[in-house]
Amino acid sequence: MTKNRVTPEEALAFHLEPSPGKFEITATVPMTTQRDLSLAYSPGVAVPCEVIAQEPETAYDYTNKGNLVAVISNGTAVLGLGNLGALASKPVMEGKAVLFKRFADVNSIDIELDTEDPDEIIKAVKLMGPTFGGINLEDIKAPECFIIEQKLKEEMDIPVFHDDQHGTAVICAAGLINALHISGKKIEDVKVVLNGAGAAGIACIELLKRMGARHENCIVCDTKGVIYQGRTEGMNQWKSAHAVKTDLRSLEEAMVDADVFLGVSVKGAVTPSMVESMADNPVIFAMANPDPEITPEEAHAIRADAIVATGRSDYPNQVNNVLGFPYLFRGALDIHARAINDEMKIACAEALATLAREDVPDEVAMAYGKALTFGRDYIIPTPFDPRLIYTIPPAVAKAGMDTGAARRPIIDMDAYELSLKTRMDPTASILRGINARARNAQARMIFAEGDDPRVLRAAVQYQRSGLGKALVVGREADVKQKLEIAGMGDAVRELEVVNAANSRHLDAYKDFLYERLQRKGFDRHDVHRMAARDRHVFSALMLAHGHGDGLVTGATRKSAHVLELVNHVFDADAEHGAAGVTAILHKGRIVLISDTLVHEWPDEEDLANIAERSAGVARHLGLEPRVAFVSFSTFGYPVSERAEKMHIAPKVLEKRGVDFEYEGEMTVDVALNPKAAEAYPFQRLSGPANILVVPARHSASISVKLMQEMAGATVIGPILSGVDKSIQICSTNATANDILNMAILAACKVG
Repeated sequence: MTKNRVTPEEALAFHLEPSPGKFEITATVPMTTQRDLSLAYSPGVAVPCEVIAQEPETAYDYTNKGNLVAVISNGTAVLGLGNLGALASKPVMEGKAVLFKRFADVNSIDIELDTEDPDEIIKAVKLMGPTFGGINLEDIKAPECFIIEQKLKEEMDIPVFHDDQHGTAVICAAGLINALHISGKKIEDVKVVLNGAGAAGIACIELLKRMGARHENCIVCDTKGVIYQGRTEGMNQWKSAHAVKTDLRSLEEAMVDADVFLGVSVKGAVTPSMVESMADNPVIFAMANPDPEITPEEAHAIRADAIVATGRSDYPNQVNNVLGFPYLFRGALDIHARAINDEMKIACAEALATLAREDVPDEVAMAYGKALTFGRDYIIPTPFDPRLIYTIPPAVAKAGMDTGAARRPIIDMDAYELSLKTRMDPTASILRGINARARNAQARMIFAEGDDPRVLRAAVQYQRSGLGKALVVGREADVKQKLEIAGMGDAVRELEVVNAANSRHLDAYKDFLYERLQRKGFDRHDVHRMAARDRHVFSALMLAHGHGDGLVTGATRKSAHVLELVNHVFDADAEHGAAGVTAILHKGRIVLISDTLVHEWPDEEDLANIAERSAGVARHLGLEPRVAFVSFSTFGYPVSERAEKMHIAPKVLEKRGVDFEYEGEMTVDVALNPKAAEAYPFQRLSGPANILVVPARHSASISVKLMQEMAGATVIGPILSGVDKSIQICSTNATANDILNMAILAACKVG
C-alpha cells in the first residue's frame, strides 16, 4: 500500500488555517433578538439554575453536561514523543476532541494541566466534575496514571477512563477473541506473553484476566526481562500483581510455546527465532508505534500460520483506539453512567469482535478498495465502518444498565439504535470512501493548469498523499518559480512537468485532432496552434491517448469555455448525453443538483438523461438515488408551460423502466422536507430526495452559489458525467483543497 507522506509544512499549515487550532464553539440556540438573550442569560437562565439546585439530575436535561467529555493531560507521555509538557500536548488533546466528535458526535474540550504531581491532578479534575459527563485521561505517564485514574474513579460519580490503558486493552481484547476463534483455542487455555509493562500493557493483561485468561498462563516482561515472584529490581505494585512463579527470565525463554504475544514495547523487540519457537497458529499483536516489535512480513516469512495485528493503518488488523473510546463514551453518556466498568469494556470488545465476523457492507469494501471478509487478515473492524456507531454504544449501554452503572436506563433499545444511525454525518464516510478508492486506483492525474499556484499545491498534495502520480502541464521554469513562491520549492523534483515542447506525442495528438476538426472549419495551422499552445486541449489529448488516467481543469478559465475546448477532443456535450452534477454538503446532508454545466434549457428527454447520469454519480458516491424533478409547482399546480417539461420527465423515466426512485414535479421543500411531503401521501419517494433535477442551467447555478454563499455549504463539482474518460472541471474560485477533491473524484472515475 502506498504510504501517505505528510510534510512538516503541511502539518503546520493544517493547524494554522483557516484559524489556529482544530475546533471552535458554536451556539445551539438562537442568539439574535433581545428575547433570545433574556432566555439564554439573565433573567431566563435563573429558572434551570433553581431546578438543578433542587434536582441535580436535571443538569443532564438543561445543560450540555450529558454530551460533554473533558480530554485531560499533563503531557508527560505525549504520543511516542515522551514528556513534552502540558502546553506542547495541546495539539494532541485537541485532536482527541475532534475524534470524539467525528466518530461518535460527542462534544469534548481539551484541558492541559501544568503539573506532574498526581495529587494536584486528582484535585483539579475532581473539582471539574460538575461540568462534564465523562473524563478521558490521555498521555499521562505510568505509574502516575494508575494512581490518578484509580483515585478519581473512587471519588467521582462520572466515568473516568484513561484511554492509553483501557482503549488499547479493549481493541486488543476484541482482536484476540477473533484470533482465538480462528485458531480454535480457548482464552482459559492459552499461554500469553506480554512485553511492555506500562499503562497499556498492564491494562491489556488485566482485561484478558477478567475475560478468563489464567494468571499462571500470563507472563509479563519489561526491559529487565520476566516479572517473576521474588524479583525486586524495577518493580512496582502494578507489576507485582502480575508476577508469576517461574524459572523463565528472558522474553526469548518466555516465547517458547506461547500461543499469544502482546507487544506494547519497542521496534525489533521480537526476533524471527522467537516467532519460530511459538505454538501452532500463534497470535502476534505487535502494537509498538510507529514501528511494530516485528513486521507482519517478517512474522509471516517464518510462520505462515501466524495471525498478526499492529498499531499501523497500512497493515491489516489495525489495533486502533478510535474503534473504542468514542463508542464507549457514547454508550456511557447516553445512560448518564456513574462509571465505565469492566463489564462495559468487555461488552465493547465482544461487540467489536462480533461486528468483524459479520458480512461487510459494500460501502466499506468500496472505501478500502478490497473485499473484506472475516479471517486472518480481518479480525478487527475498520475505523470507518458506518455500523460502529449503532452497534457498539447499545452493547456498552446495556452492560452499564445490567451492572447498575446507569442513572437513566434506556427503555427502548430499538429507538436508541435508530437515533444513533441518524446522529452521524453521512458525508464524512462518503468522502472517506472516495479518498480510499482514489488511493487504491493510483491514477496518473493530469493537472492542466500548471501556471496556477492553487493547482500546483493540489498536485503536490495529490502525490504526497499517496494517491498516485501528478502530471502537471506547464513550463518547467514557471512551475519551479511558482512552487518556490508557495514555499514548496522541494516539490518540483517530485512532479512530472509535461508540455508540447517536451512531449514526443505531439504529432500523433495533432493528427487525431485534425481528424476530428477538419470538417468543422479548422485547418492544420489552427490544429497545431491549439494542440501546442492551449493547455486545456493538450491535456485533453493526453487523456484521450491514455497518457494519463484522469484530468482536472477549469481553475483559470470559466467552465463553459473549458468545456468548449475539451469538446474539441471528446464528445462532452448535451447531444452525447453528458451532464454536470454538483454535490452540496451541508449540515450532515448531501444533495446533488443537476445539470450545472452542460444543458442550457433541457427538454423532458434531456431531463430524463440528466436524472440517469445523476443516479450514476450518486451510486458512485455510495448513495441510493432518490430523484426529484423540482420546479415552482407541485404535481401540476400552479399550471405553467415553463413547468410542463418537469411534469413530463418522470413519465419518460417510467417508459425507460429505470431502477431508482424518482418523482415530480415538486417544489424544493416537498422534495427535501418530510413534513412538507406528508401533504402528498401518493408520491413515490421513500424519503427526502438526494438528487434535485432543475429546469435549466441558470437555476442550477443560482441554487448552488446561493447555498455556498448564504449557508456556507461545501460544494464539490460540477462533476462531469457521461464522458468515456474521467474529466473534472473545477470552478475559477476553487481553493487548492477543492481542486484536490476534484482530482480524487476523477481518480475514482465518479460520473
